[in-house]
Parts: sequence; C-alpha cells; structure tokens
Amino acid sequence: MARNIDRLIDIMARLRDPERGCPWDLEQTYRTIAPHTIEEAYEVADAIEKDDKAALKEELGDLLFQVVYYSQFAREEGLFDFDEVAGVIADKMIRRHPHVFGADEIKTAEHQTSRWEEHKAAERAAKAAAEGRHPPSALDGVIAGLPALTRALKLQKRAARVGFDWTDARDILDKIEEEVGELRAEMDAGTTAQERIAGELGDLLFALVNLARRLDVDPETALRGTNAKFERRFHRIEQVLGEQGKKPEDATLDEMEAIWQQAKREEPGR
Repeated sequence: MARNIDRLIDIMARLRDPERGCPWDLEQTYRTIAPHTIEEAYEVADAIEKDDKAALKEELGDLLFQVVYYSQFAREEGLFDFDEVAGVIADKMIRRHPHVFGADEIKTAEHQTSRWEEHKAAERAAKAAAEGRHPPSALDGVIAGLPALTRALKLQKRAARVGFDWTDARDILDKIEEEVGELRAEMDAGTTAQERIAGELGDLLFALVNLARRLDVDPETALRGTNAKFERRFHRIEQVLGEQGKKPEDATLDEMEAIWQQAKREEPGR
C-alpha cells in the first residue's frame, strides 16, 4: 500500500514538473481543482448508491488523487506535503477517539457521537480563542461552501445542541403549512419581486429539512431516492410512448400522467 501511495505522489510530481510535465496540470491551482474535487466526491456517492463496488474502487482513487493534487501544490510552496496531511488526520482521529487509543470508556455509538461533538466543540472554541473571537458561536465551522440542503441540516443540528429546536415534529408540520401559506400569498399577490418569492420558498425548504431531521431522515438521501424514482417512472413513460410510436412531446399531459400512475402501481411494494 505504501508503495502505491509513493508511486501516486511521484506521478503527481512528474505531472507538475516545470520542464517535462503536463501543460494542463501545470496550469491548475487550488481554485481550479476544487470543482473537480466536489464532482469526484459525488461520483463516489453515486457508486455507493448503485452498489457498484468496482466503480467505487475507481472513484475512490479519483478522490484520493485530489488530495495528492492539493498536497503537491502545497509542497511546491513549501507549506506541507501529503505525509503531513495524513499525519494531521491521524492525530485528529486519535485525539477524538480516546476510548480506543486512551483510557476513556464508551459503550454505545450514541455516546460516541456525543463525545465526538464535544471534542469538535472544544477544538472550535480553541480556534476561536486563538483568533480573538469570544465567545465562539454554536454555528462556527459550518462552512458556507456546503450544498445548501446539507448546510441547512448542519445549521439546525448545531442550533438544536444549545436548545434552539422544536420539541415535536408535528409543530414543524404546522410551520411548513405556515410557510406554504406565505408563499401562496406572494404568488396570489402577483408579485414580480423574485427575491421575495425565493425567500419564502427558501423558508419552506428550510422547514422541510427541519422536519426530516426531527424524523431522523437524511434529507439528501431522501431526495436522492425521489430523484431516482422520478427518473425510473419517467423512463417508463418514454418507453410506453415509444412503443406507440410517440415521444413525450407528442403526448398530452393526461396521457403521460396515466402511464406514470401505471408505473407507480407496477413498482414493488405498491
């Protein structure tokens, strides 16, 4: 394993060699590579969703290469290298698992999650103190670059830890109905202020994420499942229409809805 890591690091150095490297790789920066890193992470998630282990191995390699890329940039600047990156995460894992690498005793996954968050909170507090921010915010560390759905969930979890939370999921349903009413009012008013409609729609989405959290459902996973369901049923519409010599644009909405409902009835568990 160590030999393959060393080989990969050497390949990256060759690609970035100023004289004999790849012109494309030589043009890259932290910022230009960042979108590729996000894409690779989603491709890992896609392979997992499809339960494609062969693809997962390949996608994990692609994701690892992103870490090697950034480490090479930093090495060129005399900042750090891949070995130091690996060392930082190794130290962090040991620090956050004192029950494994120390004398602490933790019996359940729930207890471990609680202790993990305590360790992270202590680290954030130390960082805030070092930066002269007193006191640290409960929301510190929820980065702005996360996908909005994921960031909403993380913000809500952080607020809930300090008591700012609903006590019953049914109360959130009431909030959702309130947000739907406010959105409907903006639409009925014929407002042309898109930012107001967008604001109300954002409030509704935020409330839906909150409901998912209280029901112990990951909203990203739930939405991925619905996306897959929509894709499957829409492909069925295309298939049936194709057998009739039609395309979706040649059919009426009622025709497509009838096929959709039939596809829904045909699905297992319906």
